Amino acid sequence: MFTWIQQIGWSVRKLPCLGKTNGLPRRKTEVKAPRSVRTAENFGRVRLSPSFYMRDFLHSEIGDVHGISNLPDDPDLAIMAGKLLCGHLLEPLQATFGRIAVRSAYRSPAVNALGNARYKSCGSNERNAARHIWDRRDRYGFIGAMASIVVPWFADRYAAGASWQAMAWWIHDHLPYSELQFFPKLAAFNIGWHEQPKRRIYSFIAPRGLLTKPGMANHAGSHAEHYPGFPHLVTIRPSFYREA
Repeated sequence: MFTWIQQIGWSVRKLPCLGKTNGLPRRKTEVKAPRSVRTAENFGRVRLSPSFYMRDFLHSEIGDVHGISNLPDDPDLAIMAGKLLCGHLLEPLQATFGRIAVRSAYRSPAVNALGNARYKSCGSNERNAARHIWDRRDRYGFIGAMASIVVPWFADRYAAGASWQAMAWWIHDHLPYSELQFFPKLAAFNIGWHEQPKRRIYSFIAPRGLLTKPGMANHAGSHAEHYPGFPHLVTIRPSFYREA
């Protein structure tokens, strides 16, 4: 299934400039914690992959309206998680389907907590650790990152009647995602990378509910019959940048 990922052999434990401590990554400092305009600008300039910079993932309507900073407490962890999300998932999606649009990605704990409490639009901070909160490991110590994106190539086809399951199964068959969650507007979806991937797909589009997870009868094998006319995966080697 994962010809691309198997060919290149990248994983969190092989990321350049990282070692291992008790089986988990050890990081070198890349940027200072963004606590001033200058350090925030420098943080935003960090290149995560050939096409993406950290600044692409920091916008938050909740943060804007309520005046809450959407910057991380642990920028090094956020950068590492973002590089893995971009290198393994967003870059191959963009190389295959053309430009993707980021709707929401990194959330600071304060932004996420308000979204959960006031707007019911975010999971709890515990649930979103190593998901939208890139700079927090989950309760088991693993890292991850998630972004909400729109693929315009698919959004047009979805508007013309294509099913959301087509994109879901294409990603399932081609990319090492952890979670996918599909939404009605623009066929946007959450896509997450995680050190211990769940391989779980859920939709808020009718028929709402779980599409697949490990152990379900439809999980293994090819699902190409669900996405006729989709392009072949454009294979690229992830590049992990250190420069700001």
